[in-house]
Amino acid sequence: MKVVVVESPAKAKTINKYLGSEYHVLASFGHVRDLPAKDGSVRPDEDFAMSWEVGSRSAKHLKAIADATKTASALILATDPDREGEAISWHLLEALKQKRALKKDTPVSRVVFNAITKSAVTEAMQNPRDVDMELVEAYLARRALDYLVGFTLSPVLWRKLPGSRSAGRVQSVALRLICSREMEIEKFRSEEYWSIDAGVKVASHAAFDSKLVVLEGKKLDKLDLGNEASAMAAKTIVETGNFTVNSVEAKPTQRHPSPPFITSTMQQEASRKLGFAASQTMRAAQRLYEGINIGGETVGLITYMRTDSIQMVGEAVHEARAAIHKRFGAEYVPEKPRFYKSKAKNTQEGHEAVRPTSFFRHPDSVNLSGDEKKLYHLIWNRAVASQMQSARQERTTIELGHDKTILRAVGTVTLFPGFLTLYQEGRDDAKNETDNQLPKVSVGENAIISDINAEQHFTQPPPRFTEASLVKEMENLGIGRPSTYASILQVLQDRDYVTLEKKRFVPDDKGRVVVAFLENFFARYVQYDFTAELESQLDQVASGDLNWKKLLGDFWNHFSAAIADIADLRVTHVLDALDEALGPHLFPQADGEPDPRICPSCDDGRLGLKLSRYGAFIGCSNYPECKFTKPLSNKGENGDAPVAKDETLGTDPDTGLEVFLKTGRFGPYVQLGTEDKPKRGSIPKSWPVDQVDLAQALKLLNLPREVGPHPEDGKMITAAIGRYGPYVHHEKTYANLPSIEDVFEVGLNRAVDLLADKRAKKGGRAGAVVLKDLGEHPETGKPMQVLDGRYGPYVKHEKTNATLPRGTDPQTVTVEQAVEWISAKAKKAPAKKKPAAKKKPTAKKKSTAKKKPVTKKPT
Repeated sequence: MKVVVVESPAKAKTINKYLGSEYHVLASFGHVRDLPAKDGSVRPDEDFAMSWEVGSRSAKHLKAIADATKTASALILATDPDREGEAISWHLLEALKQKRALKKDTPVSRVVFNAITKSAVTEAMQNPRDVDMELVEAYLARRALDYLVGFTLSPVLWRKLPGSRSAGRVQSVALRLICSREMEIEKFRSEEYWSIDAGVKVASHAAFDSKLVVLEGKKLDKLDLGNEASAMAAKTIVETGNFTVNSVEAKPTQRHPSPPFITSTMQQEASRKLGFAASQTMRAAQRLYEGINIGGETVGLITYMRTDSIQMVGEAVHEARAAIHKRFGAEYVPEKPRFYKSKAKNTQEGHEAVRPTSFFRHPDSVNLSGDEKKLYHLIWNRAVASQMQSARQERTTIELGHDKTILRAVGTVTLFPGFLTLYQEGRDDAKNETDNQLPKVSVGENAIISDINAEQHFTQPPPRFTEASLVKEMENLGIGRPSTYASILQVLQDRDYVTLEKKRFVPDDKGRVVVAFLENFFARYVQYDFTAELESQLDQVASGDLNWKKLLGDFWNHFSAAIADIADLRVTHVLDALDEALGPHLFPQADGEPDPRICPSCDDGRLGLKLSRYGAFIGCSNYPECKFTKPLSNKGENGDAPVAKDETLGTDPDTGLEVFLKTGRFGPYVQLGTEDKPKRGSIPKSWPVDQVDLAQALKLLNLPREVGPHPEDGKMITAAIGRYGPYVHHEKTYANLPSIEDVFEVGLNRAVDLLADKRAKKGGRAGAVVLKDLGEHPETGKPMQVLDGRYGPYVKHEKTNATLPRGTDPQTVTVEQAVEWISAKAKKAPAKKKPAAKKKPTAKKKSTAKKKPVTKKPT
């Protein structure tokens, strides 16, 4: 029998059905080995030797693969079609060799497929290859770099900057982007400017809007009308003018569709259109890739979701065109198929774009719900639109003049919508274009000007990054890889370096201090160009153009020298540098205001950055005489402004009781009513407190939420938030949920899957998986089940567990057999021991020594 190894257990079941009984498909459950989180896992002095360790959770999966491989006629490594997948295949091969589970004459091959469909899997099996060692070496180099930076730089941070958590090769650069943007916002000084708009009516045509663009011969720039006086003077000139149509220009234009998704654009659009976090998008995409049951067969709905490629294979392009013709008509199908070419450097090895596995599988025809349904709709629309006809539009410009003053009106009319019928790409921080149809007017016609309006504006600072715009910026700079963006953004939040407020990243003080430290003492390693160049070198390793150990050697020589340079640097020197760097942020000087560094307590000392074992704070230079201190910011526990106590949010429509927002010793919470023991709910840390409304409060107060009855026993599954985060619960099993929002959205099917995965991972009989329900015991009427436990399958009845005889198929166990095994097991059970009698205290032995005579004192 041939053994096939994939990463996911769900994928294993599906592929086993496709391949038939000649194959045995097993899951590795992701990586089977990793670098131990301790010193010495990567040893530069030993030519960058690396020590790998099989994780405790991976050991049993690796053992199952090894046991199957010992008698296999062939080993086929079918892990995911990316660099991580190639690395997992290599790790499996190395681990099996160490276990001596692989015979010398057992053929080993590597296959890849971009979609979990029968045709894709069958075709992959017909085109095996060897493990690509160049991709593996690129993985080894990347893993070693991340380890060397993390395990060398983080301890320096802990010593020189108490309270900091960690630093990472890409993580720190992403943090610098967020902090730099915040510094731009703080330095920004808003400027006043005015605009003049006017309504225009020409003959009997419909009225339209215009804007003043030239004033007495001078073309107006954005800030030229800088105050109310200049704006009113310009308004007067327009009011007293006699305007005629100077020119009419109509230009035909075309808008072309965007290419199908790659990983990063999928994350960006899901953020803009669906409000998904990057990690939320990837979880939903993973489930779509692994597939759903259609007609009794599990089918993957999309191609592999970690990709840099914007190409679709020819068969997919032709199917998309056929689907467009059927659904929209021939006029929406372009004359020739569209083929896209990536503008990005170092596009990874030949994958496909993210697309549906079948374009005739419309989102409305597939039984999906929640995040998966929304994301599949987005992927389907984008991929289909990429092969549709361009939109034809007409851009019309009308200029009206009086003397040397000009009003301008611009309108865009869509003549044929093309792909816009189905999809229009979202934008960050900009309004989408809308049609503004202008009337057909002629040059020389007189115009009546009315509704002249002078409007005041102020320039705006650059916006903070959303998840979508940050991913786009990292991609443009060549920082990181699409498969890592979601985890990088999550780590920054987990480390309390940044907070997501109103879906935008705000750096916390801890994050700003870390960035200031790195910019002052490790500037090279947080430079965008340096990080992008390192990514480029890793791509050269993957293509075979650069030796991976040479890359590591060059990096380590400079990096270790930088670490040595700071080793003897005193914390006071670090403080001085950070105090100067963060001064404009910590002590902003307002015009006409006193020096913000003067201590408000003693009026003599100067405020500056201080460090303690718990992190950074602001303190007085006269310490210990003056003990004035304050935190770096005036934020509350959740990074928000302090909450006023007993703020009323509204009334609960079910009970008629008022809902309050309060702050207690353990942080902010919501409360229903004011009776003796009112119902309360803590506000999650990821929720900005000042934005909590009545609807959110009622959601918290209604926890735990009933998800639905478990299909196996009918007992209720609930979702709630505990001290360790969000979870679903059934009987004695608790399974973590990825986000707070999942508590209110998770459906029954997903909850059952999460609980089953938790039981499977937990191992042991407490978390055993039910293999077969046998019904009631004929004597007791209590249920009997066959379960799969840590040590193999067994029968359970009340408190008796009877192991199945070796070689017995759990699915063939009968009630009679189960009763016999349980009875035999119960007879073997040792009788309960009587409690041991309490021992009497041992009497002290009389001393054999002679007693001294007692001498009486004289009275």
